[in-house]
Amino acid sequence: MGHVVRMTATGAFGITFVFLVDAANLFWISQLGDQSLVAAIGFAYAVQFFSVSSGIGLMIAATALVSRLIGEDKPEDARRQAGVSMIIAAITQSSVAALIVLWREPLVALAGAQGDTAALSARYLAITMPSLVPMAIALVGSGVLRAYGFGAKAMYVTLFSGLVLMVIDPILIFWMQLGLDGAAIGLVLFRFLLVALAWYFVCIQNNLVTCPNTSDLLKFSGVYVWLALPAIATQMATPVGNYILTILMAPFGDDAVAAWAVVSRLTVLAFGGIFALSGAIGGIFGQNFGAGNFQRIRSTFRDALVFCLVYTLVMWAVLASATSLIIQGFGLSAQGAEVVSAFTSVGVGGFVFVGALFVSNAAFNNLGRPLWSTVANWTKEAAISFPAAMWLSGPFGAAGVIYGQAAAAVVVGGLAALWAWRYVANLGPSSAVHPPQTPSPSWDRFRRR
Repeated sequence: MGHVVRMTATGAFGITFVFLVDAANLFWISQLGDQSLVAAIGFAYAVQFFSVSSGIGLMIAATALVSRLIGEDKPEDARRQAGVSMIIAAITQSSVAALIVLWREPLVALAGAQGDTAALSARYLAITMPSLVPMAIALVGSGVLRAYGFGAKAMYVTLFSGLVLMVIDPILIFWMQLGLDGAAIGLVLFRFLLVALAWYFVCIQNNLVTCPNTSDLLKFSGVYVWLALPAIATQMATPVGNYILTILMAPFGDDAVAAWAVVSRLTVLAFGGIFALSGAIGGIFGQNFGAGNFQRIRSTFRDALVFCLVYTLVMWAVLASATSLIIQGFGLSAQGAEVVSAFTSVGVGGFVFVGALFVSNAAFNNLGRPLWSTVANWTKEAAISFPAAMWLSGPFGAAGVIYGQAAAAVVVGGLAALWAWRYVANLGPSSAVHPPQTPSPSWDRFRRR
């Protein structure tokens, strides 16, 4: 439990600070007194969530593979795998950014944005999307640091970048009078600083990455793609669910969407510890699996679930007591207040089970069953969350979307935890969960040519 808490605490501090800065960004925009600007960020967030989630999937795959190679006492292979992972992540996110920039207007329109709100949201995406590439490299670098157990250094990457953004955001938005464009420019600068710090800690200070040659790319790219594709598919379920729920929220008006944007920021801010937990224990799972220490895998899984329960109960009490301050601080209307109140009174409680789902995903992704986490996440977001939110929005209005999201978390999170626990309990020396580590015959023929 001590190791789980230490690794999670460093990750939580760094990631929560970034989310705090993001929430402050939304707060500065809300002070301009135009709810359409807040709604524009909400619609842009629904689209941008896809790109960020694909980057997180690429990071998860890198952490799993590098930590496993460390546990197997193959340090040079771990460095080569890290280099290959960074290259593939950069190429992948370049394609994602180009597609979103090209289709940004139809995407925000499909989410429910109209008129000036749609135009503002599309412009925000055009400014911020190209910075996905440095962010992808930074995310993989952070995952590599966690794979080696350098939790504090991974925290410094986000902490120092967030401090800079905290200072420049009000300057860009108010002093330079750039408004929403200033918020977008600040995000771009933040992402470039992220990659600079990640590069320093990973490559310069600790020499954890080797620049791969053609042979390395052929050897390590296959296993990385094998794990990254289902990891990305798993992560994409959440933005799809968020996008669908944004569509359900849109008919209730800009006030409801503005409140939904506030709820989204509150979620990542309050539950940074839960998000950090899944990344922290991923490296612990991977190293101990590589070393064959199965009992420690089981104790890590158990301790992570206990951490989720305690953390969520504390956050529930904090947010419930701060509801009126949140509503007043963001200047929300009566309908917006109803959405936020539904979240702080009911929606937050569902994160006991969201946390259980994240812990299960970390176990599946790092212990050779990435497709199982894909099934669990898509079941929650597509099969249960959408119909539950649509049904409950009838009698409860915009607040019903929050209730439906919480109901889906309870059902799927509980079942996923039982599924993962049974799998972890049965792990042993004969467990065959490794993908091939060497090139296939087709790769060998390609190399001979």
